[in-house]
Amino acid sequence: MPTKDDPVVIKKYANRRLYNTGTSTYVTLEDLAEMVKRGEEFTVQDAKTGEDITHPVLTQIIFELENKEGQNMLPVSFLRQLISFYGDQMQMIVPSFLEQSMIAFAKEQERFREQMKSSFGQTPMDMMKMPSTIKAFEEQTRRNVEMFQNAMRMFTPFPAGSGGASAAEPKKEKSDKDKDLQELKEQIAAMQKKLDSIGE
Repeated sequence: MPTKDDPVVIKKYANRRLYNTGTSTYVTLEDLAEMVKRGEEFTVQDAKTGEDITHPVLTQIIFELENKEGQNMLPVSFLRQLISFYGDQMQMIVPSFLEQSMIAFAKEQERFREQMKSSFGQTPMDMMKMPSTIKAFEEQTRRNVEMFQNAMRMFTPFPAGSGGASAAEPKKEKSDKDKDLQELKEQIAAMQKKLDSIGE
């Protein structure tokens, strides 16, 4: 039996209908989006196989929201950069960076909300034009970039002479490793350049 703190199970049937086992009702993607906003935990399972399909369903929700007029949150430049990382050696780091960035932003959102409340009569768009709000977002971006740069240093290859391959290794293997390390360095440099441009 599921406990009170267990995520609600949403079952997806072949006809694409979604069934909330917690409320014993059929729900829509919009309902799931509202559950996310309320902080309600849930997992989506294929009703036939039991496979966890939460990720593709959440992705579908974002797709639906992005296609609603006036609700776009993902800039084209961000989407292009994100697509460019698929299949790249840096792909394994990107999810962690995005997750930590959103966690940091979520922690700061209450402060942003308080700034809006203290400026009674100002709309969110007006707030975004205010220097104090812009400065706060810029500072958050800088912190995110700094965090990611620190993460990048963890993956930076050791400098020459600090303990590379042994002399007993074949020259070809050494050459291949050097080539791989050089490619990784170039990709890290390119990634850092993109991050620097975002933080400016």
